[in-house]
Amino acid sequence: MKRKVIPVLIGLLLIVLILAGAAGVFLFQRYSGSKEEADLNAYFGLNGSQEVAIVWNQELTEEKGLLQDERCYLKLDTVHEMLNERFYVDHNEKLLLYTLPEETVQIGIGEQTADGYTAAVEQNGDVWLALDYVKQYSDFNYALYTEPNRVVLTTNWDTLQSAELKKNTALRVRGGVKSEVLQNLEKGTKVTVLEEMENWDQVQTQDGYIGYVRKKHLTDPAEETPVKDTGYVEPDYTGNLRDHKIDLAWHQVTVESANSTFPGVMSGVTGVNVISPTWYSLYDNTGVVDGIASPSYVQQAHALGLEVWALIDDFTHREDNGVDPQEILSYTSKRTAIIEVLMSEADRCGFDGINVDFEKVTEDGSQDYIQFIRELSVACRQKGLVLSVDNYVPHNYNAHYKWAEQGVMADYVIIMGYDEHWGGSEVAGSVASLGYVTEGIERMTQEVPSEKVINAVPLYTRIWTTAEDGTVKSRAVGIQSAYDYMNKNQATATWDNSVGQNYVEFETSDGTVQIWLEDEQSLEAKINVMKEHNLGGIAAWKLGFDDGRKNIWGVISGFAAE
Repeated sequence: MKRKVIPVLIGLLLIVLILAGAAGVFLFQRYSGSKEEADLNAYFGLNGSQEVAIVWNQELTEEKGLLQDERCYLKLDTVHEMLNERFYVDHNEKLLLYTLPEETVQIGIGEQTADGYTAAVEQNGDVWLALDYVKQYSDFNYALYTEPNRVVLTTNWDTLQSAELKKNTALRVRGGVKSEVLQNLEKGTKVTVLEEMENWDQVQTQDGYIGYVRKKHLTDPAEETPVKDTGYVEPDYTGNLRDHKIDLAWHQVTVESANSTFPGVMSGVTGVNVISPTWYSLYDNTGVVDGIASPSYVQQAHALGLEVWALIDDFTHREDNGVDPQEILSYTSKRTAIIEVLMSEADRCGFDGINVDFEKVTEDGSQDYIQFIRELSVACRQKGLVLSVDNYVPHNYNAHYKWAEQGVMADYVIIMGYDEHWGGSEVAGSVASLGYVTEGIERMTQEVPSEKVINAVPLYTRIWTTAEDGTVKSRAVGIQSAYDYMNKNQATATWDNSVGQNYVEFETSDGTVQIWLEDEQSLEAKINVMKEHNLGGIAAWKLGFDDGRKNIWGVISGFAAE
């Protein structure tokens, strides 16, 4: 009997051992870590030996760099987005430029630096900048690694969470033991913890890998503030900001002989400390500047204690000569020619500043325009001239004027706080309602220091007429002319608090007339907003529109007098 039982028991034992072995194999396969290595080129999205992955502040980006001569190059757009917007490429004359407070440094595309490497190369229709060159003028650190090619860029020095590995472990593509291995990390390796989860934490290694490790293999994360050691010193672009409030009035001068009207338009005007005559304009696409400035005009203004900021525009000859600001400003040689003319004229006439009124800049021409402002700022800084720049009321659709960069380079950024409704408007409305002006000031002072912001007010309004068929037309008139027209029609205006203006509406044989009046009361309301935001000045368009209503100037000067 025993002889029969023993084989059965042995068989059962073998079956148990086989089942246990199978279960062990199953459990081992299920719960043991995979040793399969990830395809690192695929992980970093690399195609070809020249591509470089970019890890920027704990993020593996979709953008790629270029490896050439053992150096890393980034596209100009990538440099602008991640590192420094101030680099400018002249595609016409094949130049790379960077503007410092006292000079604009330039080097040819494909030209070698004094250190023996190429600062910028052109490839596949793009311009690529060497990170070594970019770093000379920018606040960041970088480390370049190969096999696979990747560059780690650091521009953010905020506090982060760091931890160390308590044992040797694998960094995996995803959380879970079956995910492919990116790196095998040694005990004591320091990592940045990007996201904590129940069993796995997402981390970044110093050399740019972002993946997952077991939570139990990490020390508790602790806050750490990185030591910033880029070696970069921010340039001081301080120019010629005045130590008092600006009270500016524009004088529209269309022909040279009109300079003689200066004494007349200034009669009865009080409080103004800057006058800006419209003297210069881009004449044609070669970069020629048309000018009608008068040294005697400057002398007369100085005798009255006024500074003169000569205005240059981009629209006076636009229709006749086909002036295209982008065509002009996209050439370094043409920008230089314009600036040289203005500086020569400053020597000849003795004026105190330049007022740039370029109103035809397109989004495509944005970089060329702001580079002109940068280069002009260098010349003005060297010669002691005030640089001011006129802008539409800021909105998303005109953000390509780059107000923040203007605020760095220029002394004053002027909001032309009007034309909420203009001659081409299909509906009648205020030229400058209080809400419209307030929004413009609030938006601009988010990007430009308030002491550099000047808000311009209109000394005109529009008389709107809506015909029976719904056709709307308007004409711009001075302040007193609007009141005279209202009084002629025996109409009375009432204050409309919603727009911060006196409003009048009446019927005529031509249709319904509407006027949102600019006057002492509406200007006072705007000035109160300007005081609340501690702006650097007030401006008025334009001399002569006061129509003899000289008490207007007392209201305007009340802002600058405080």
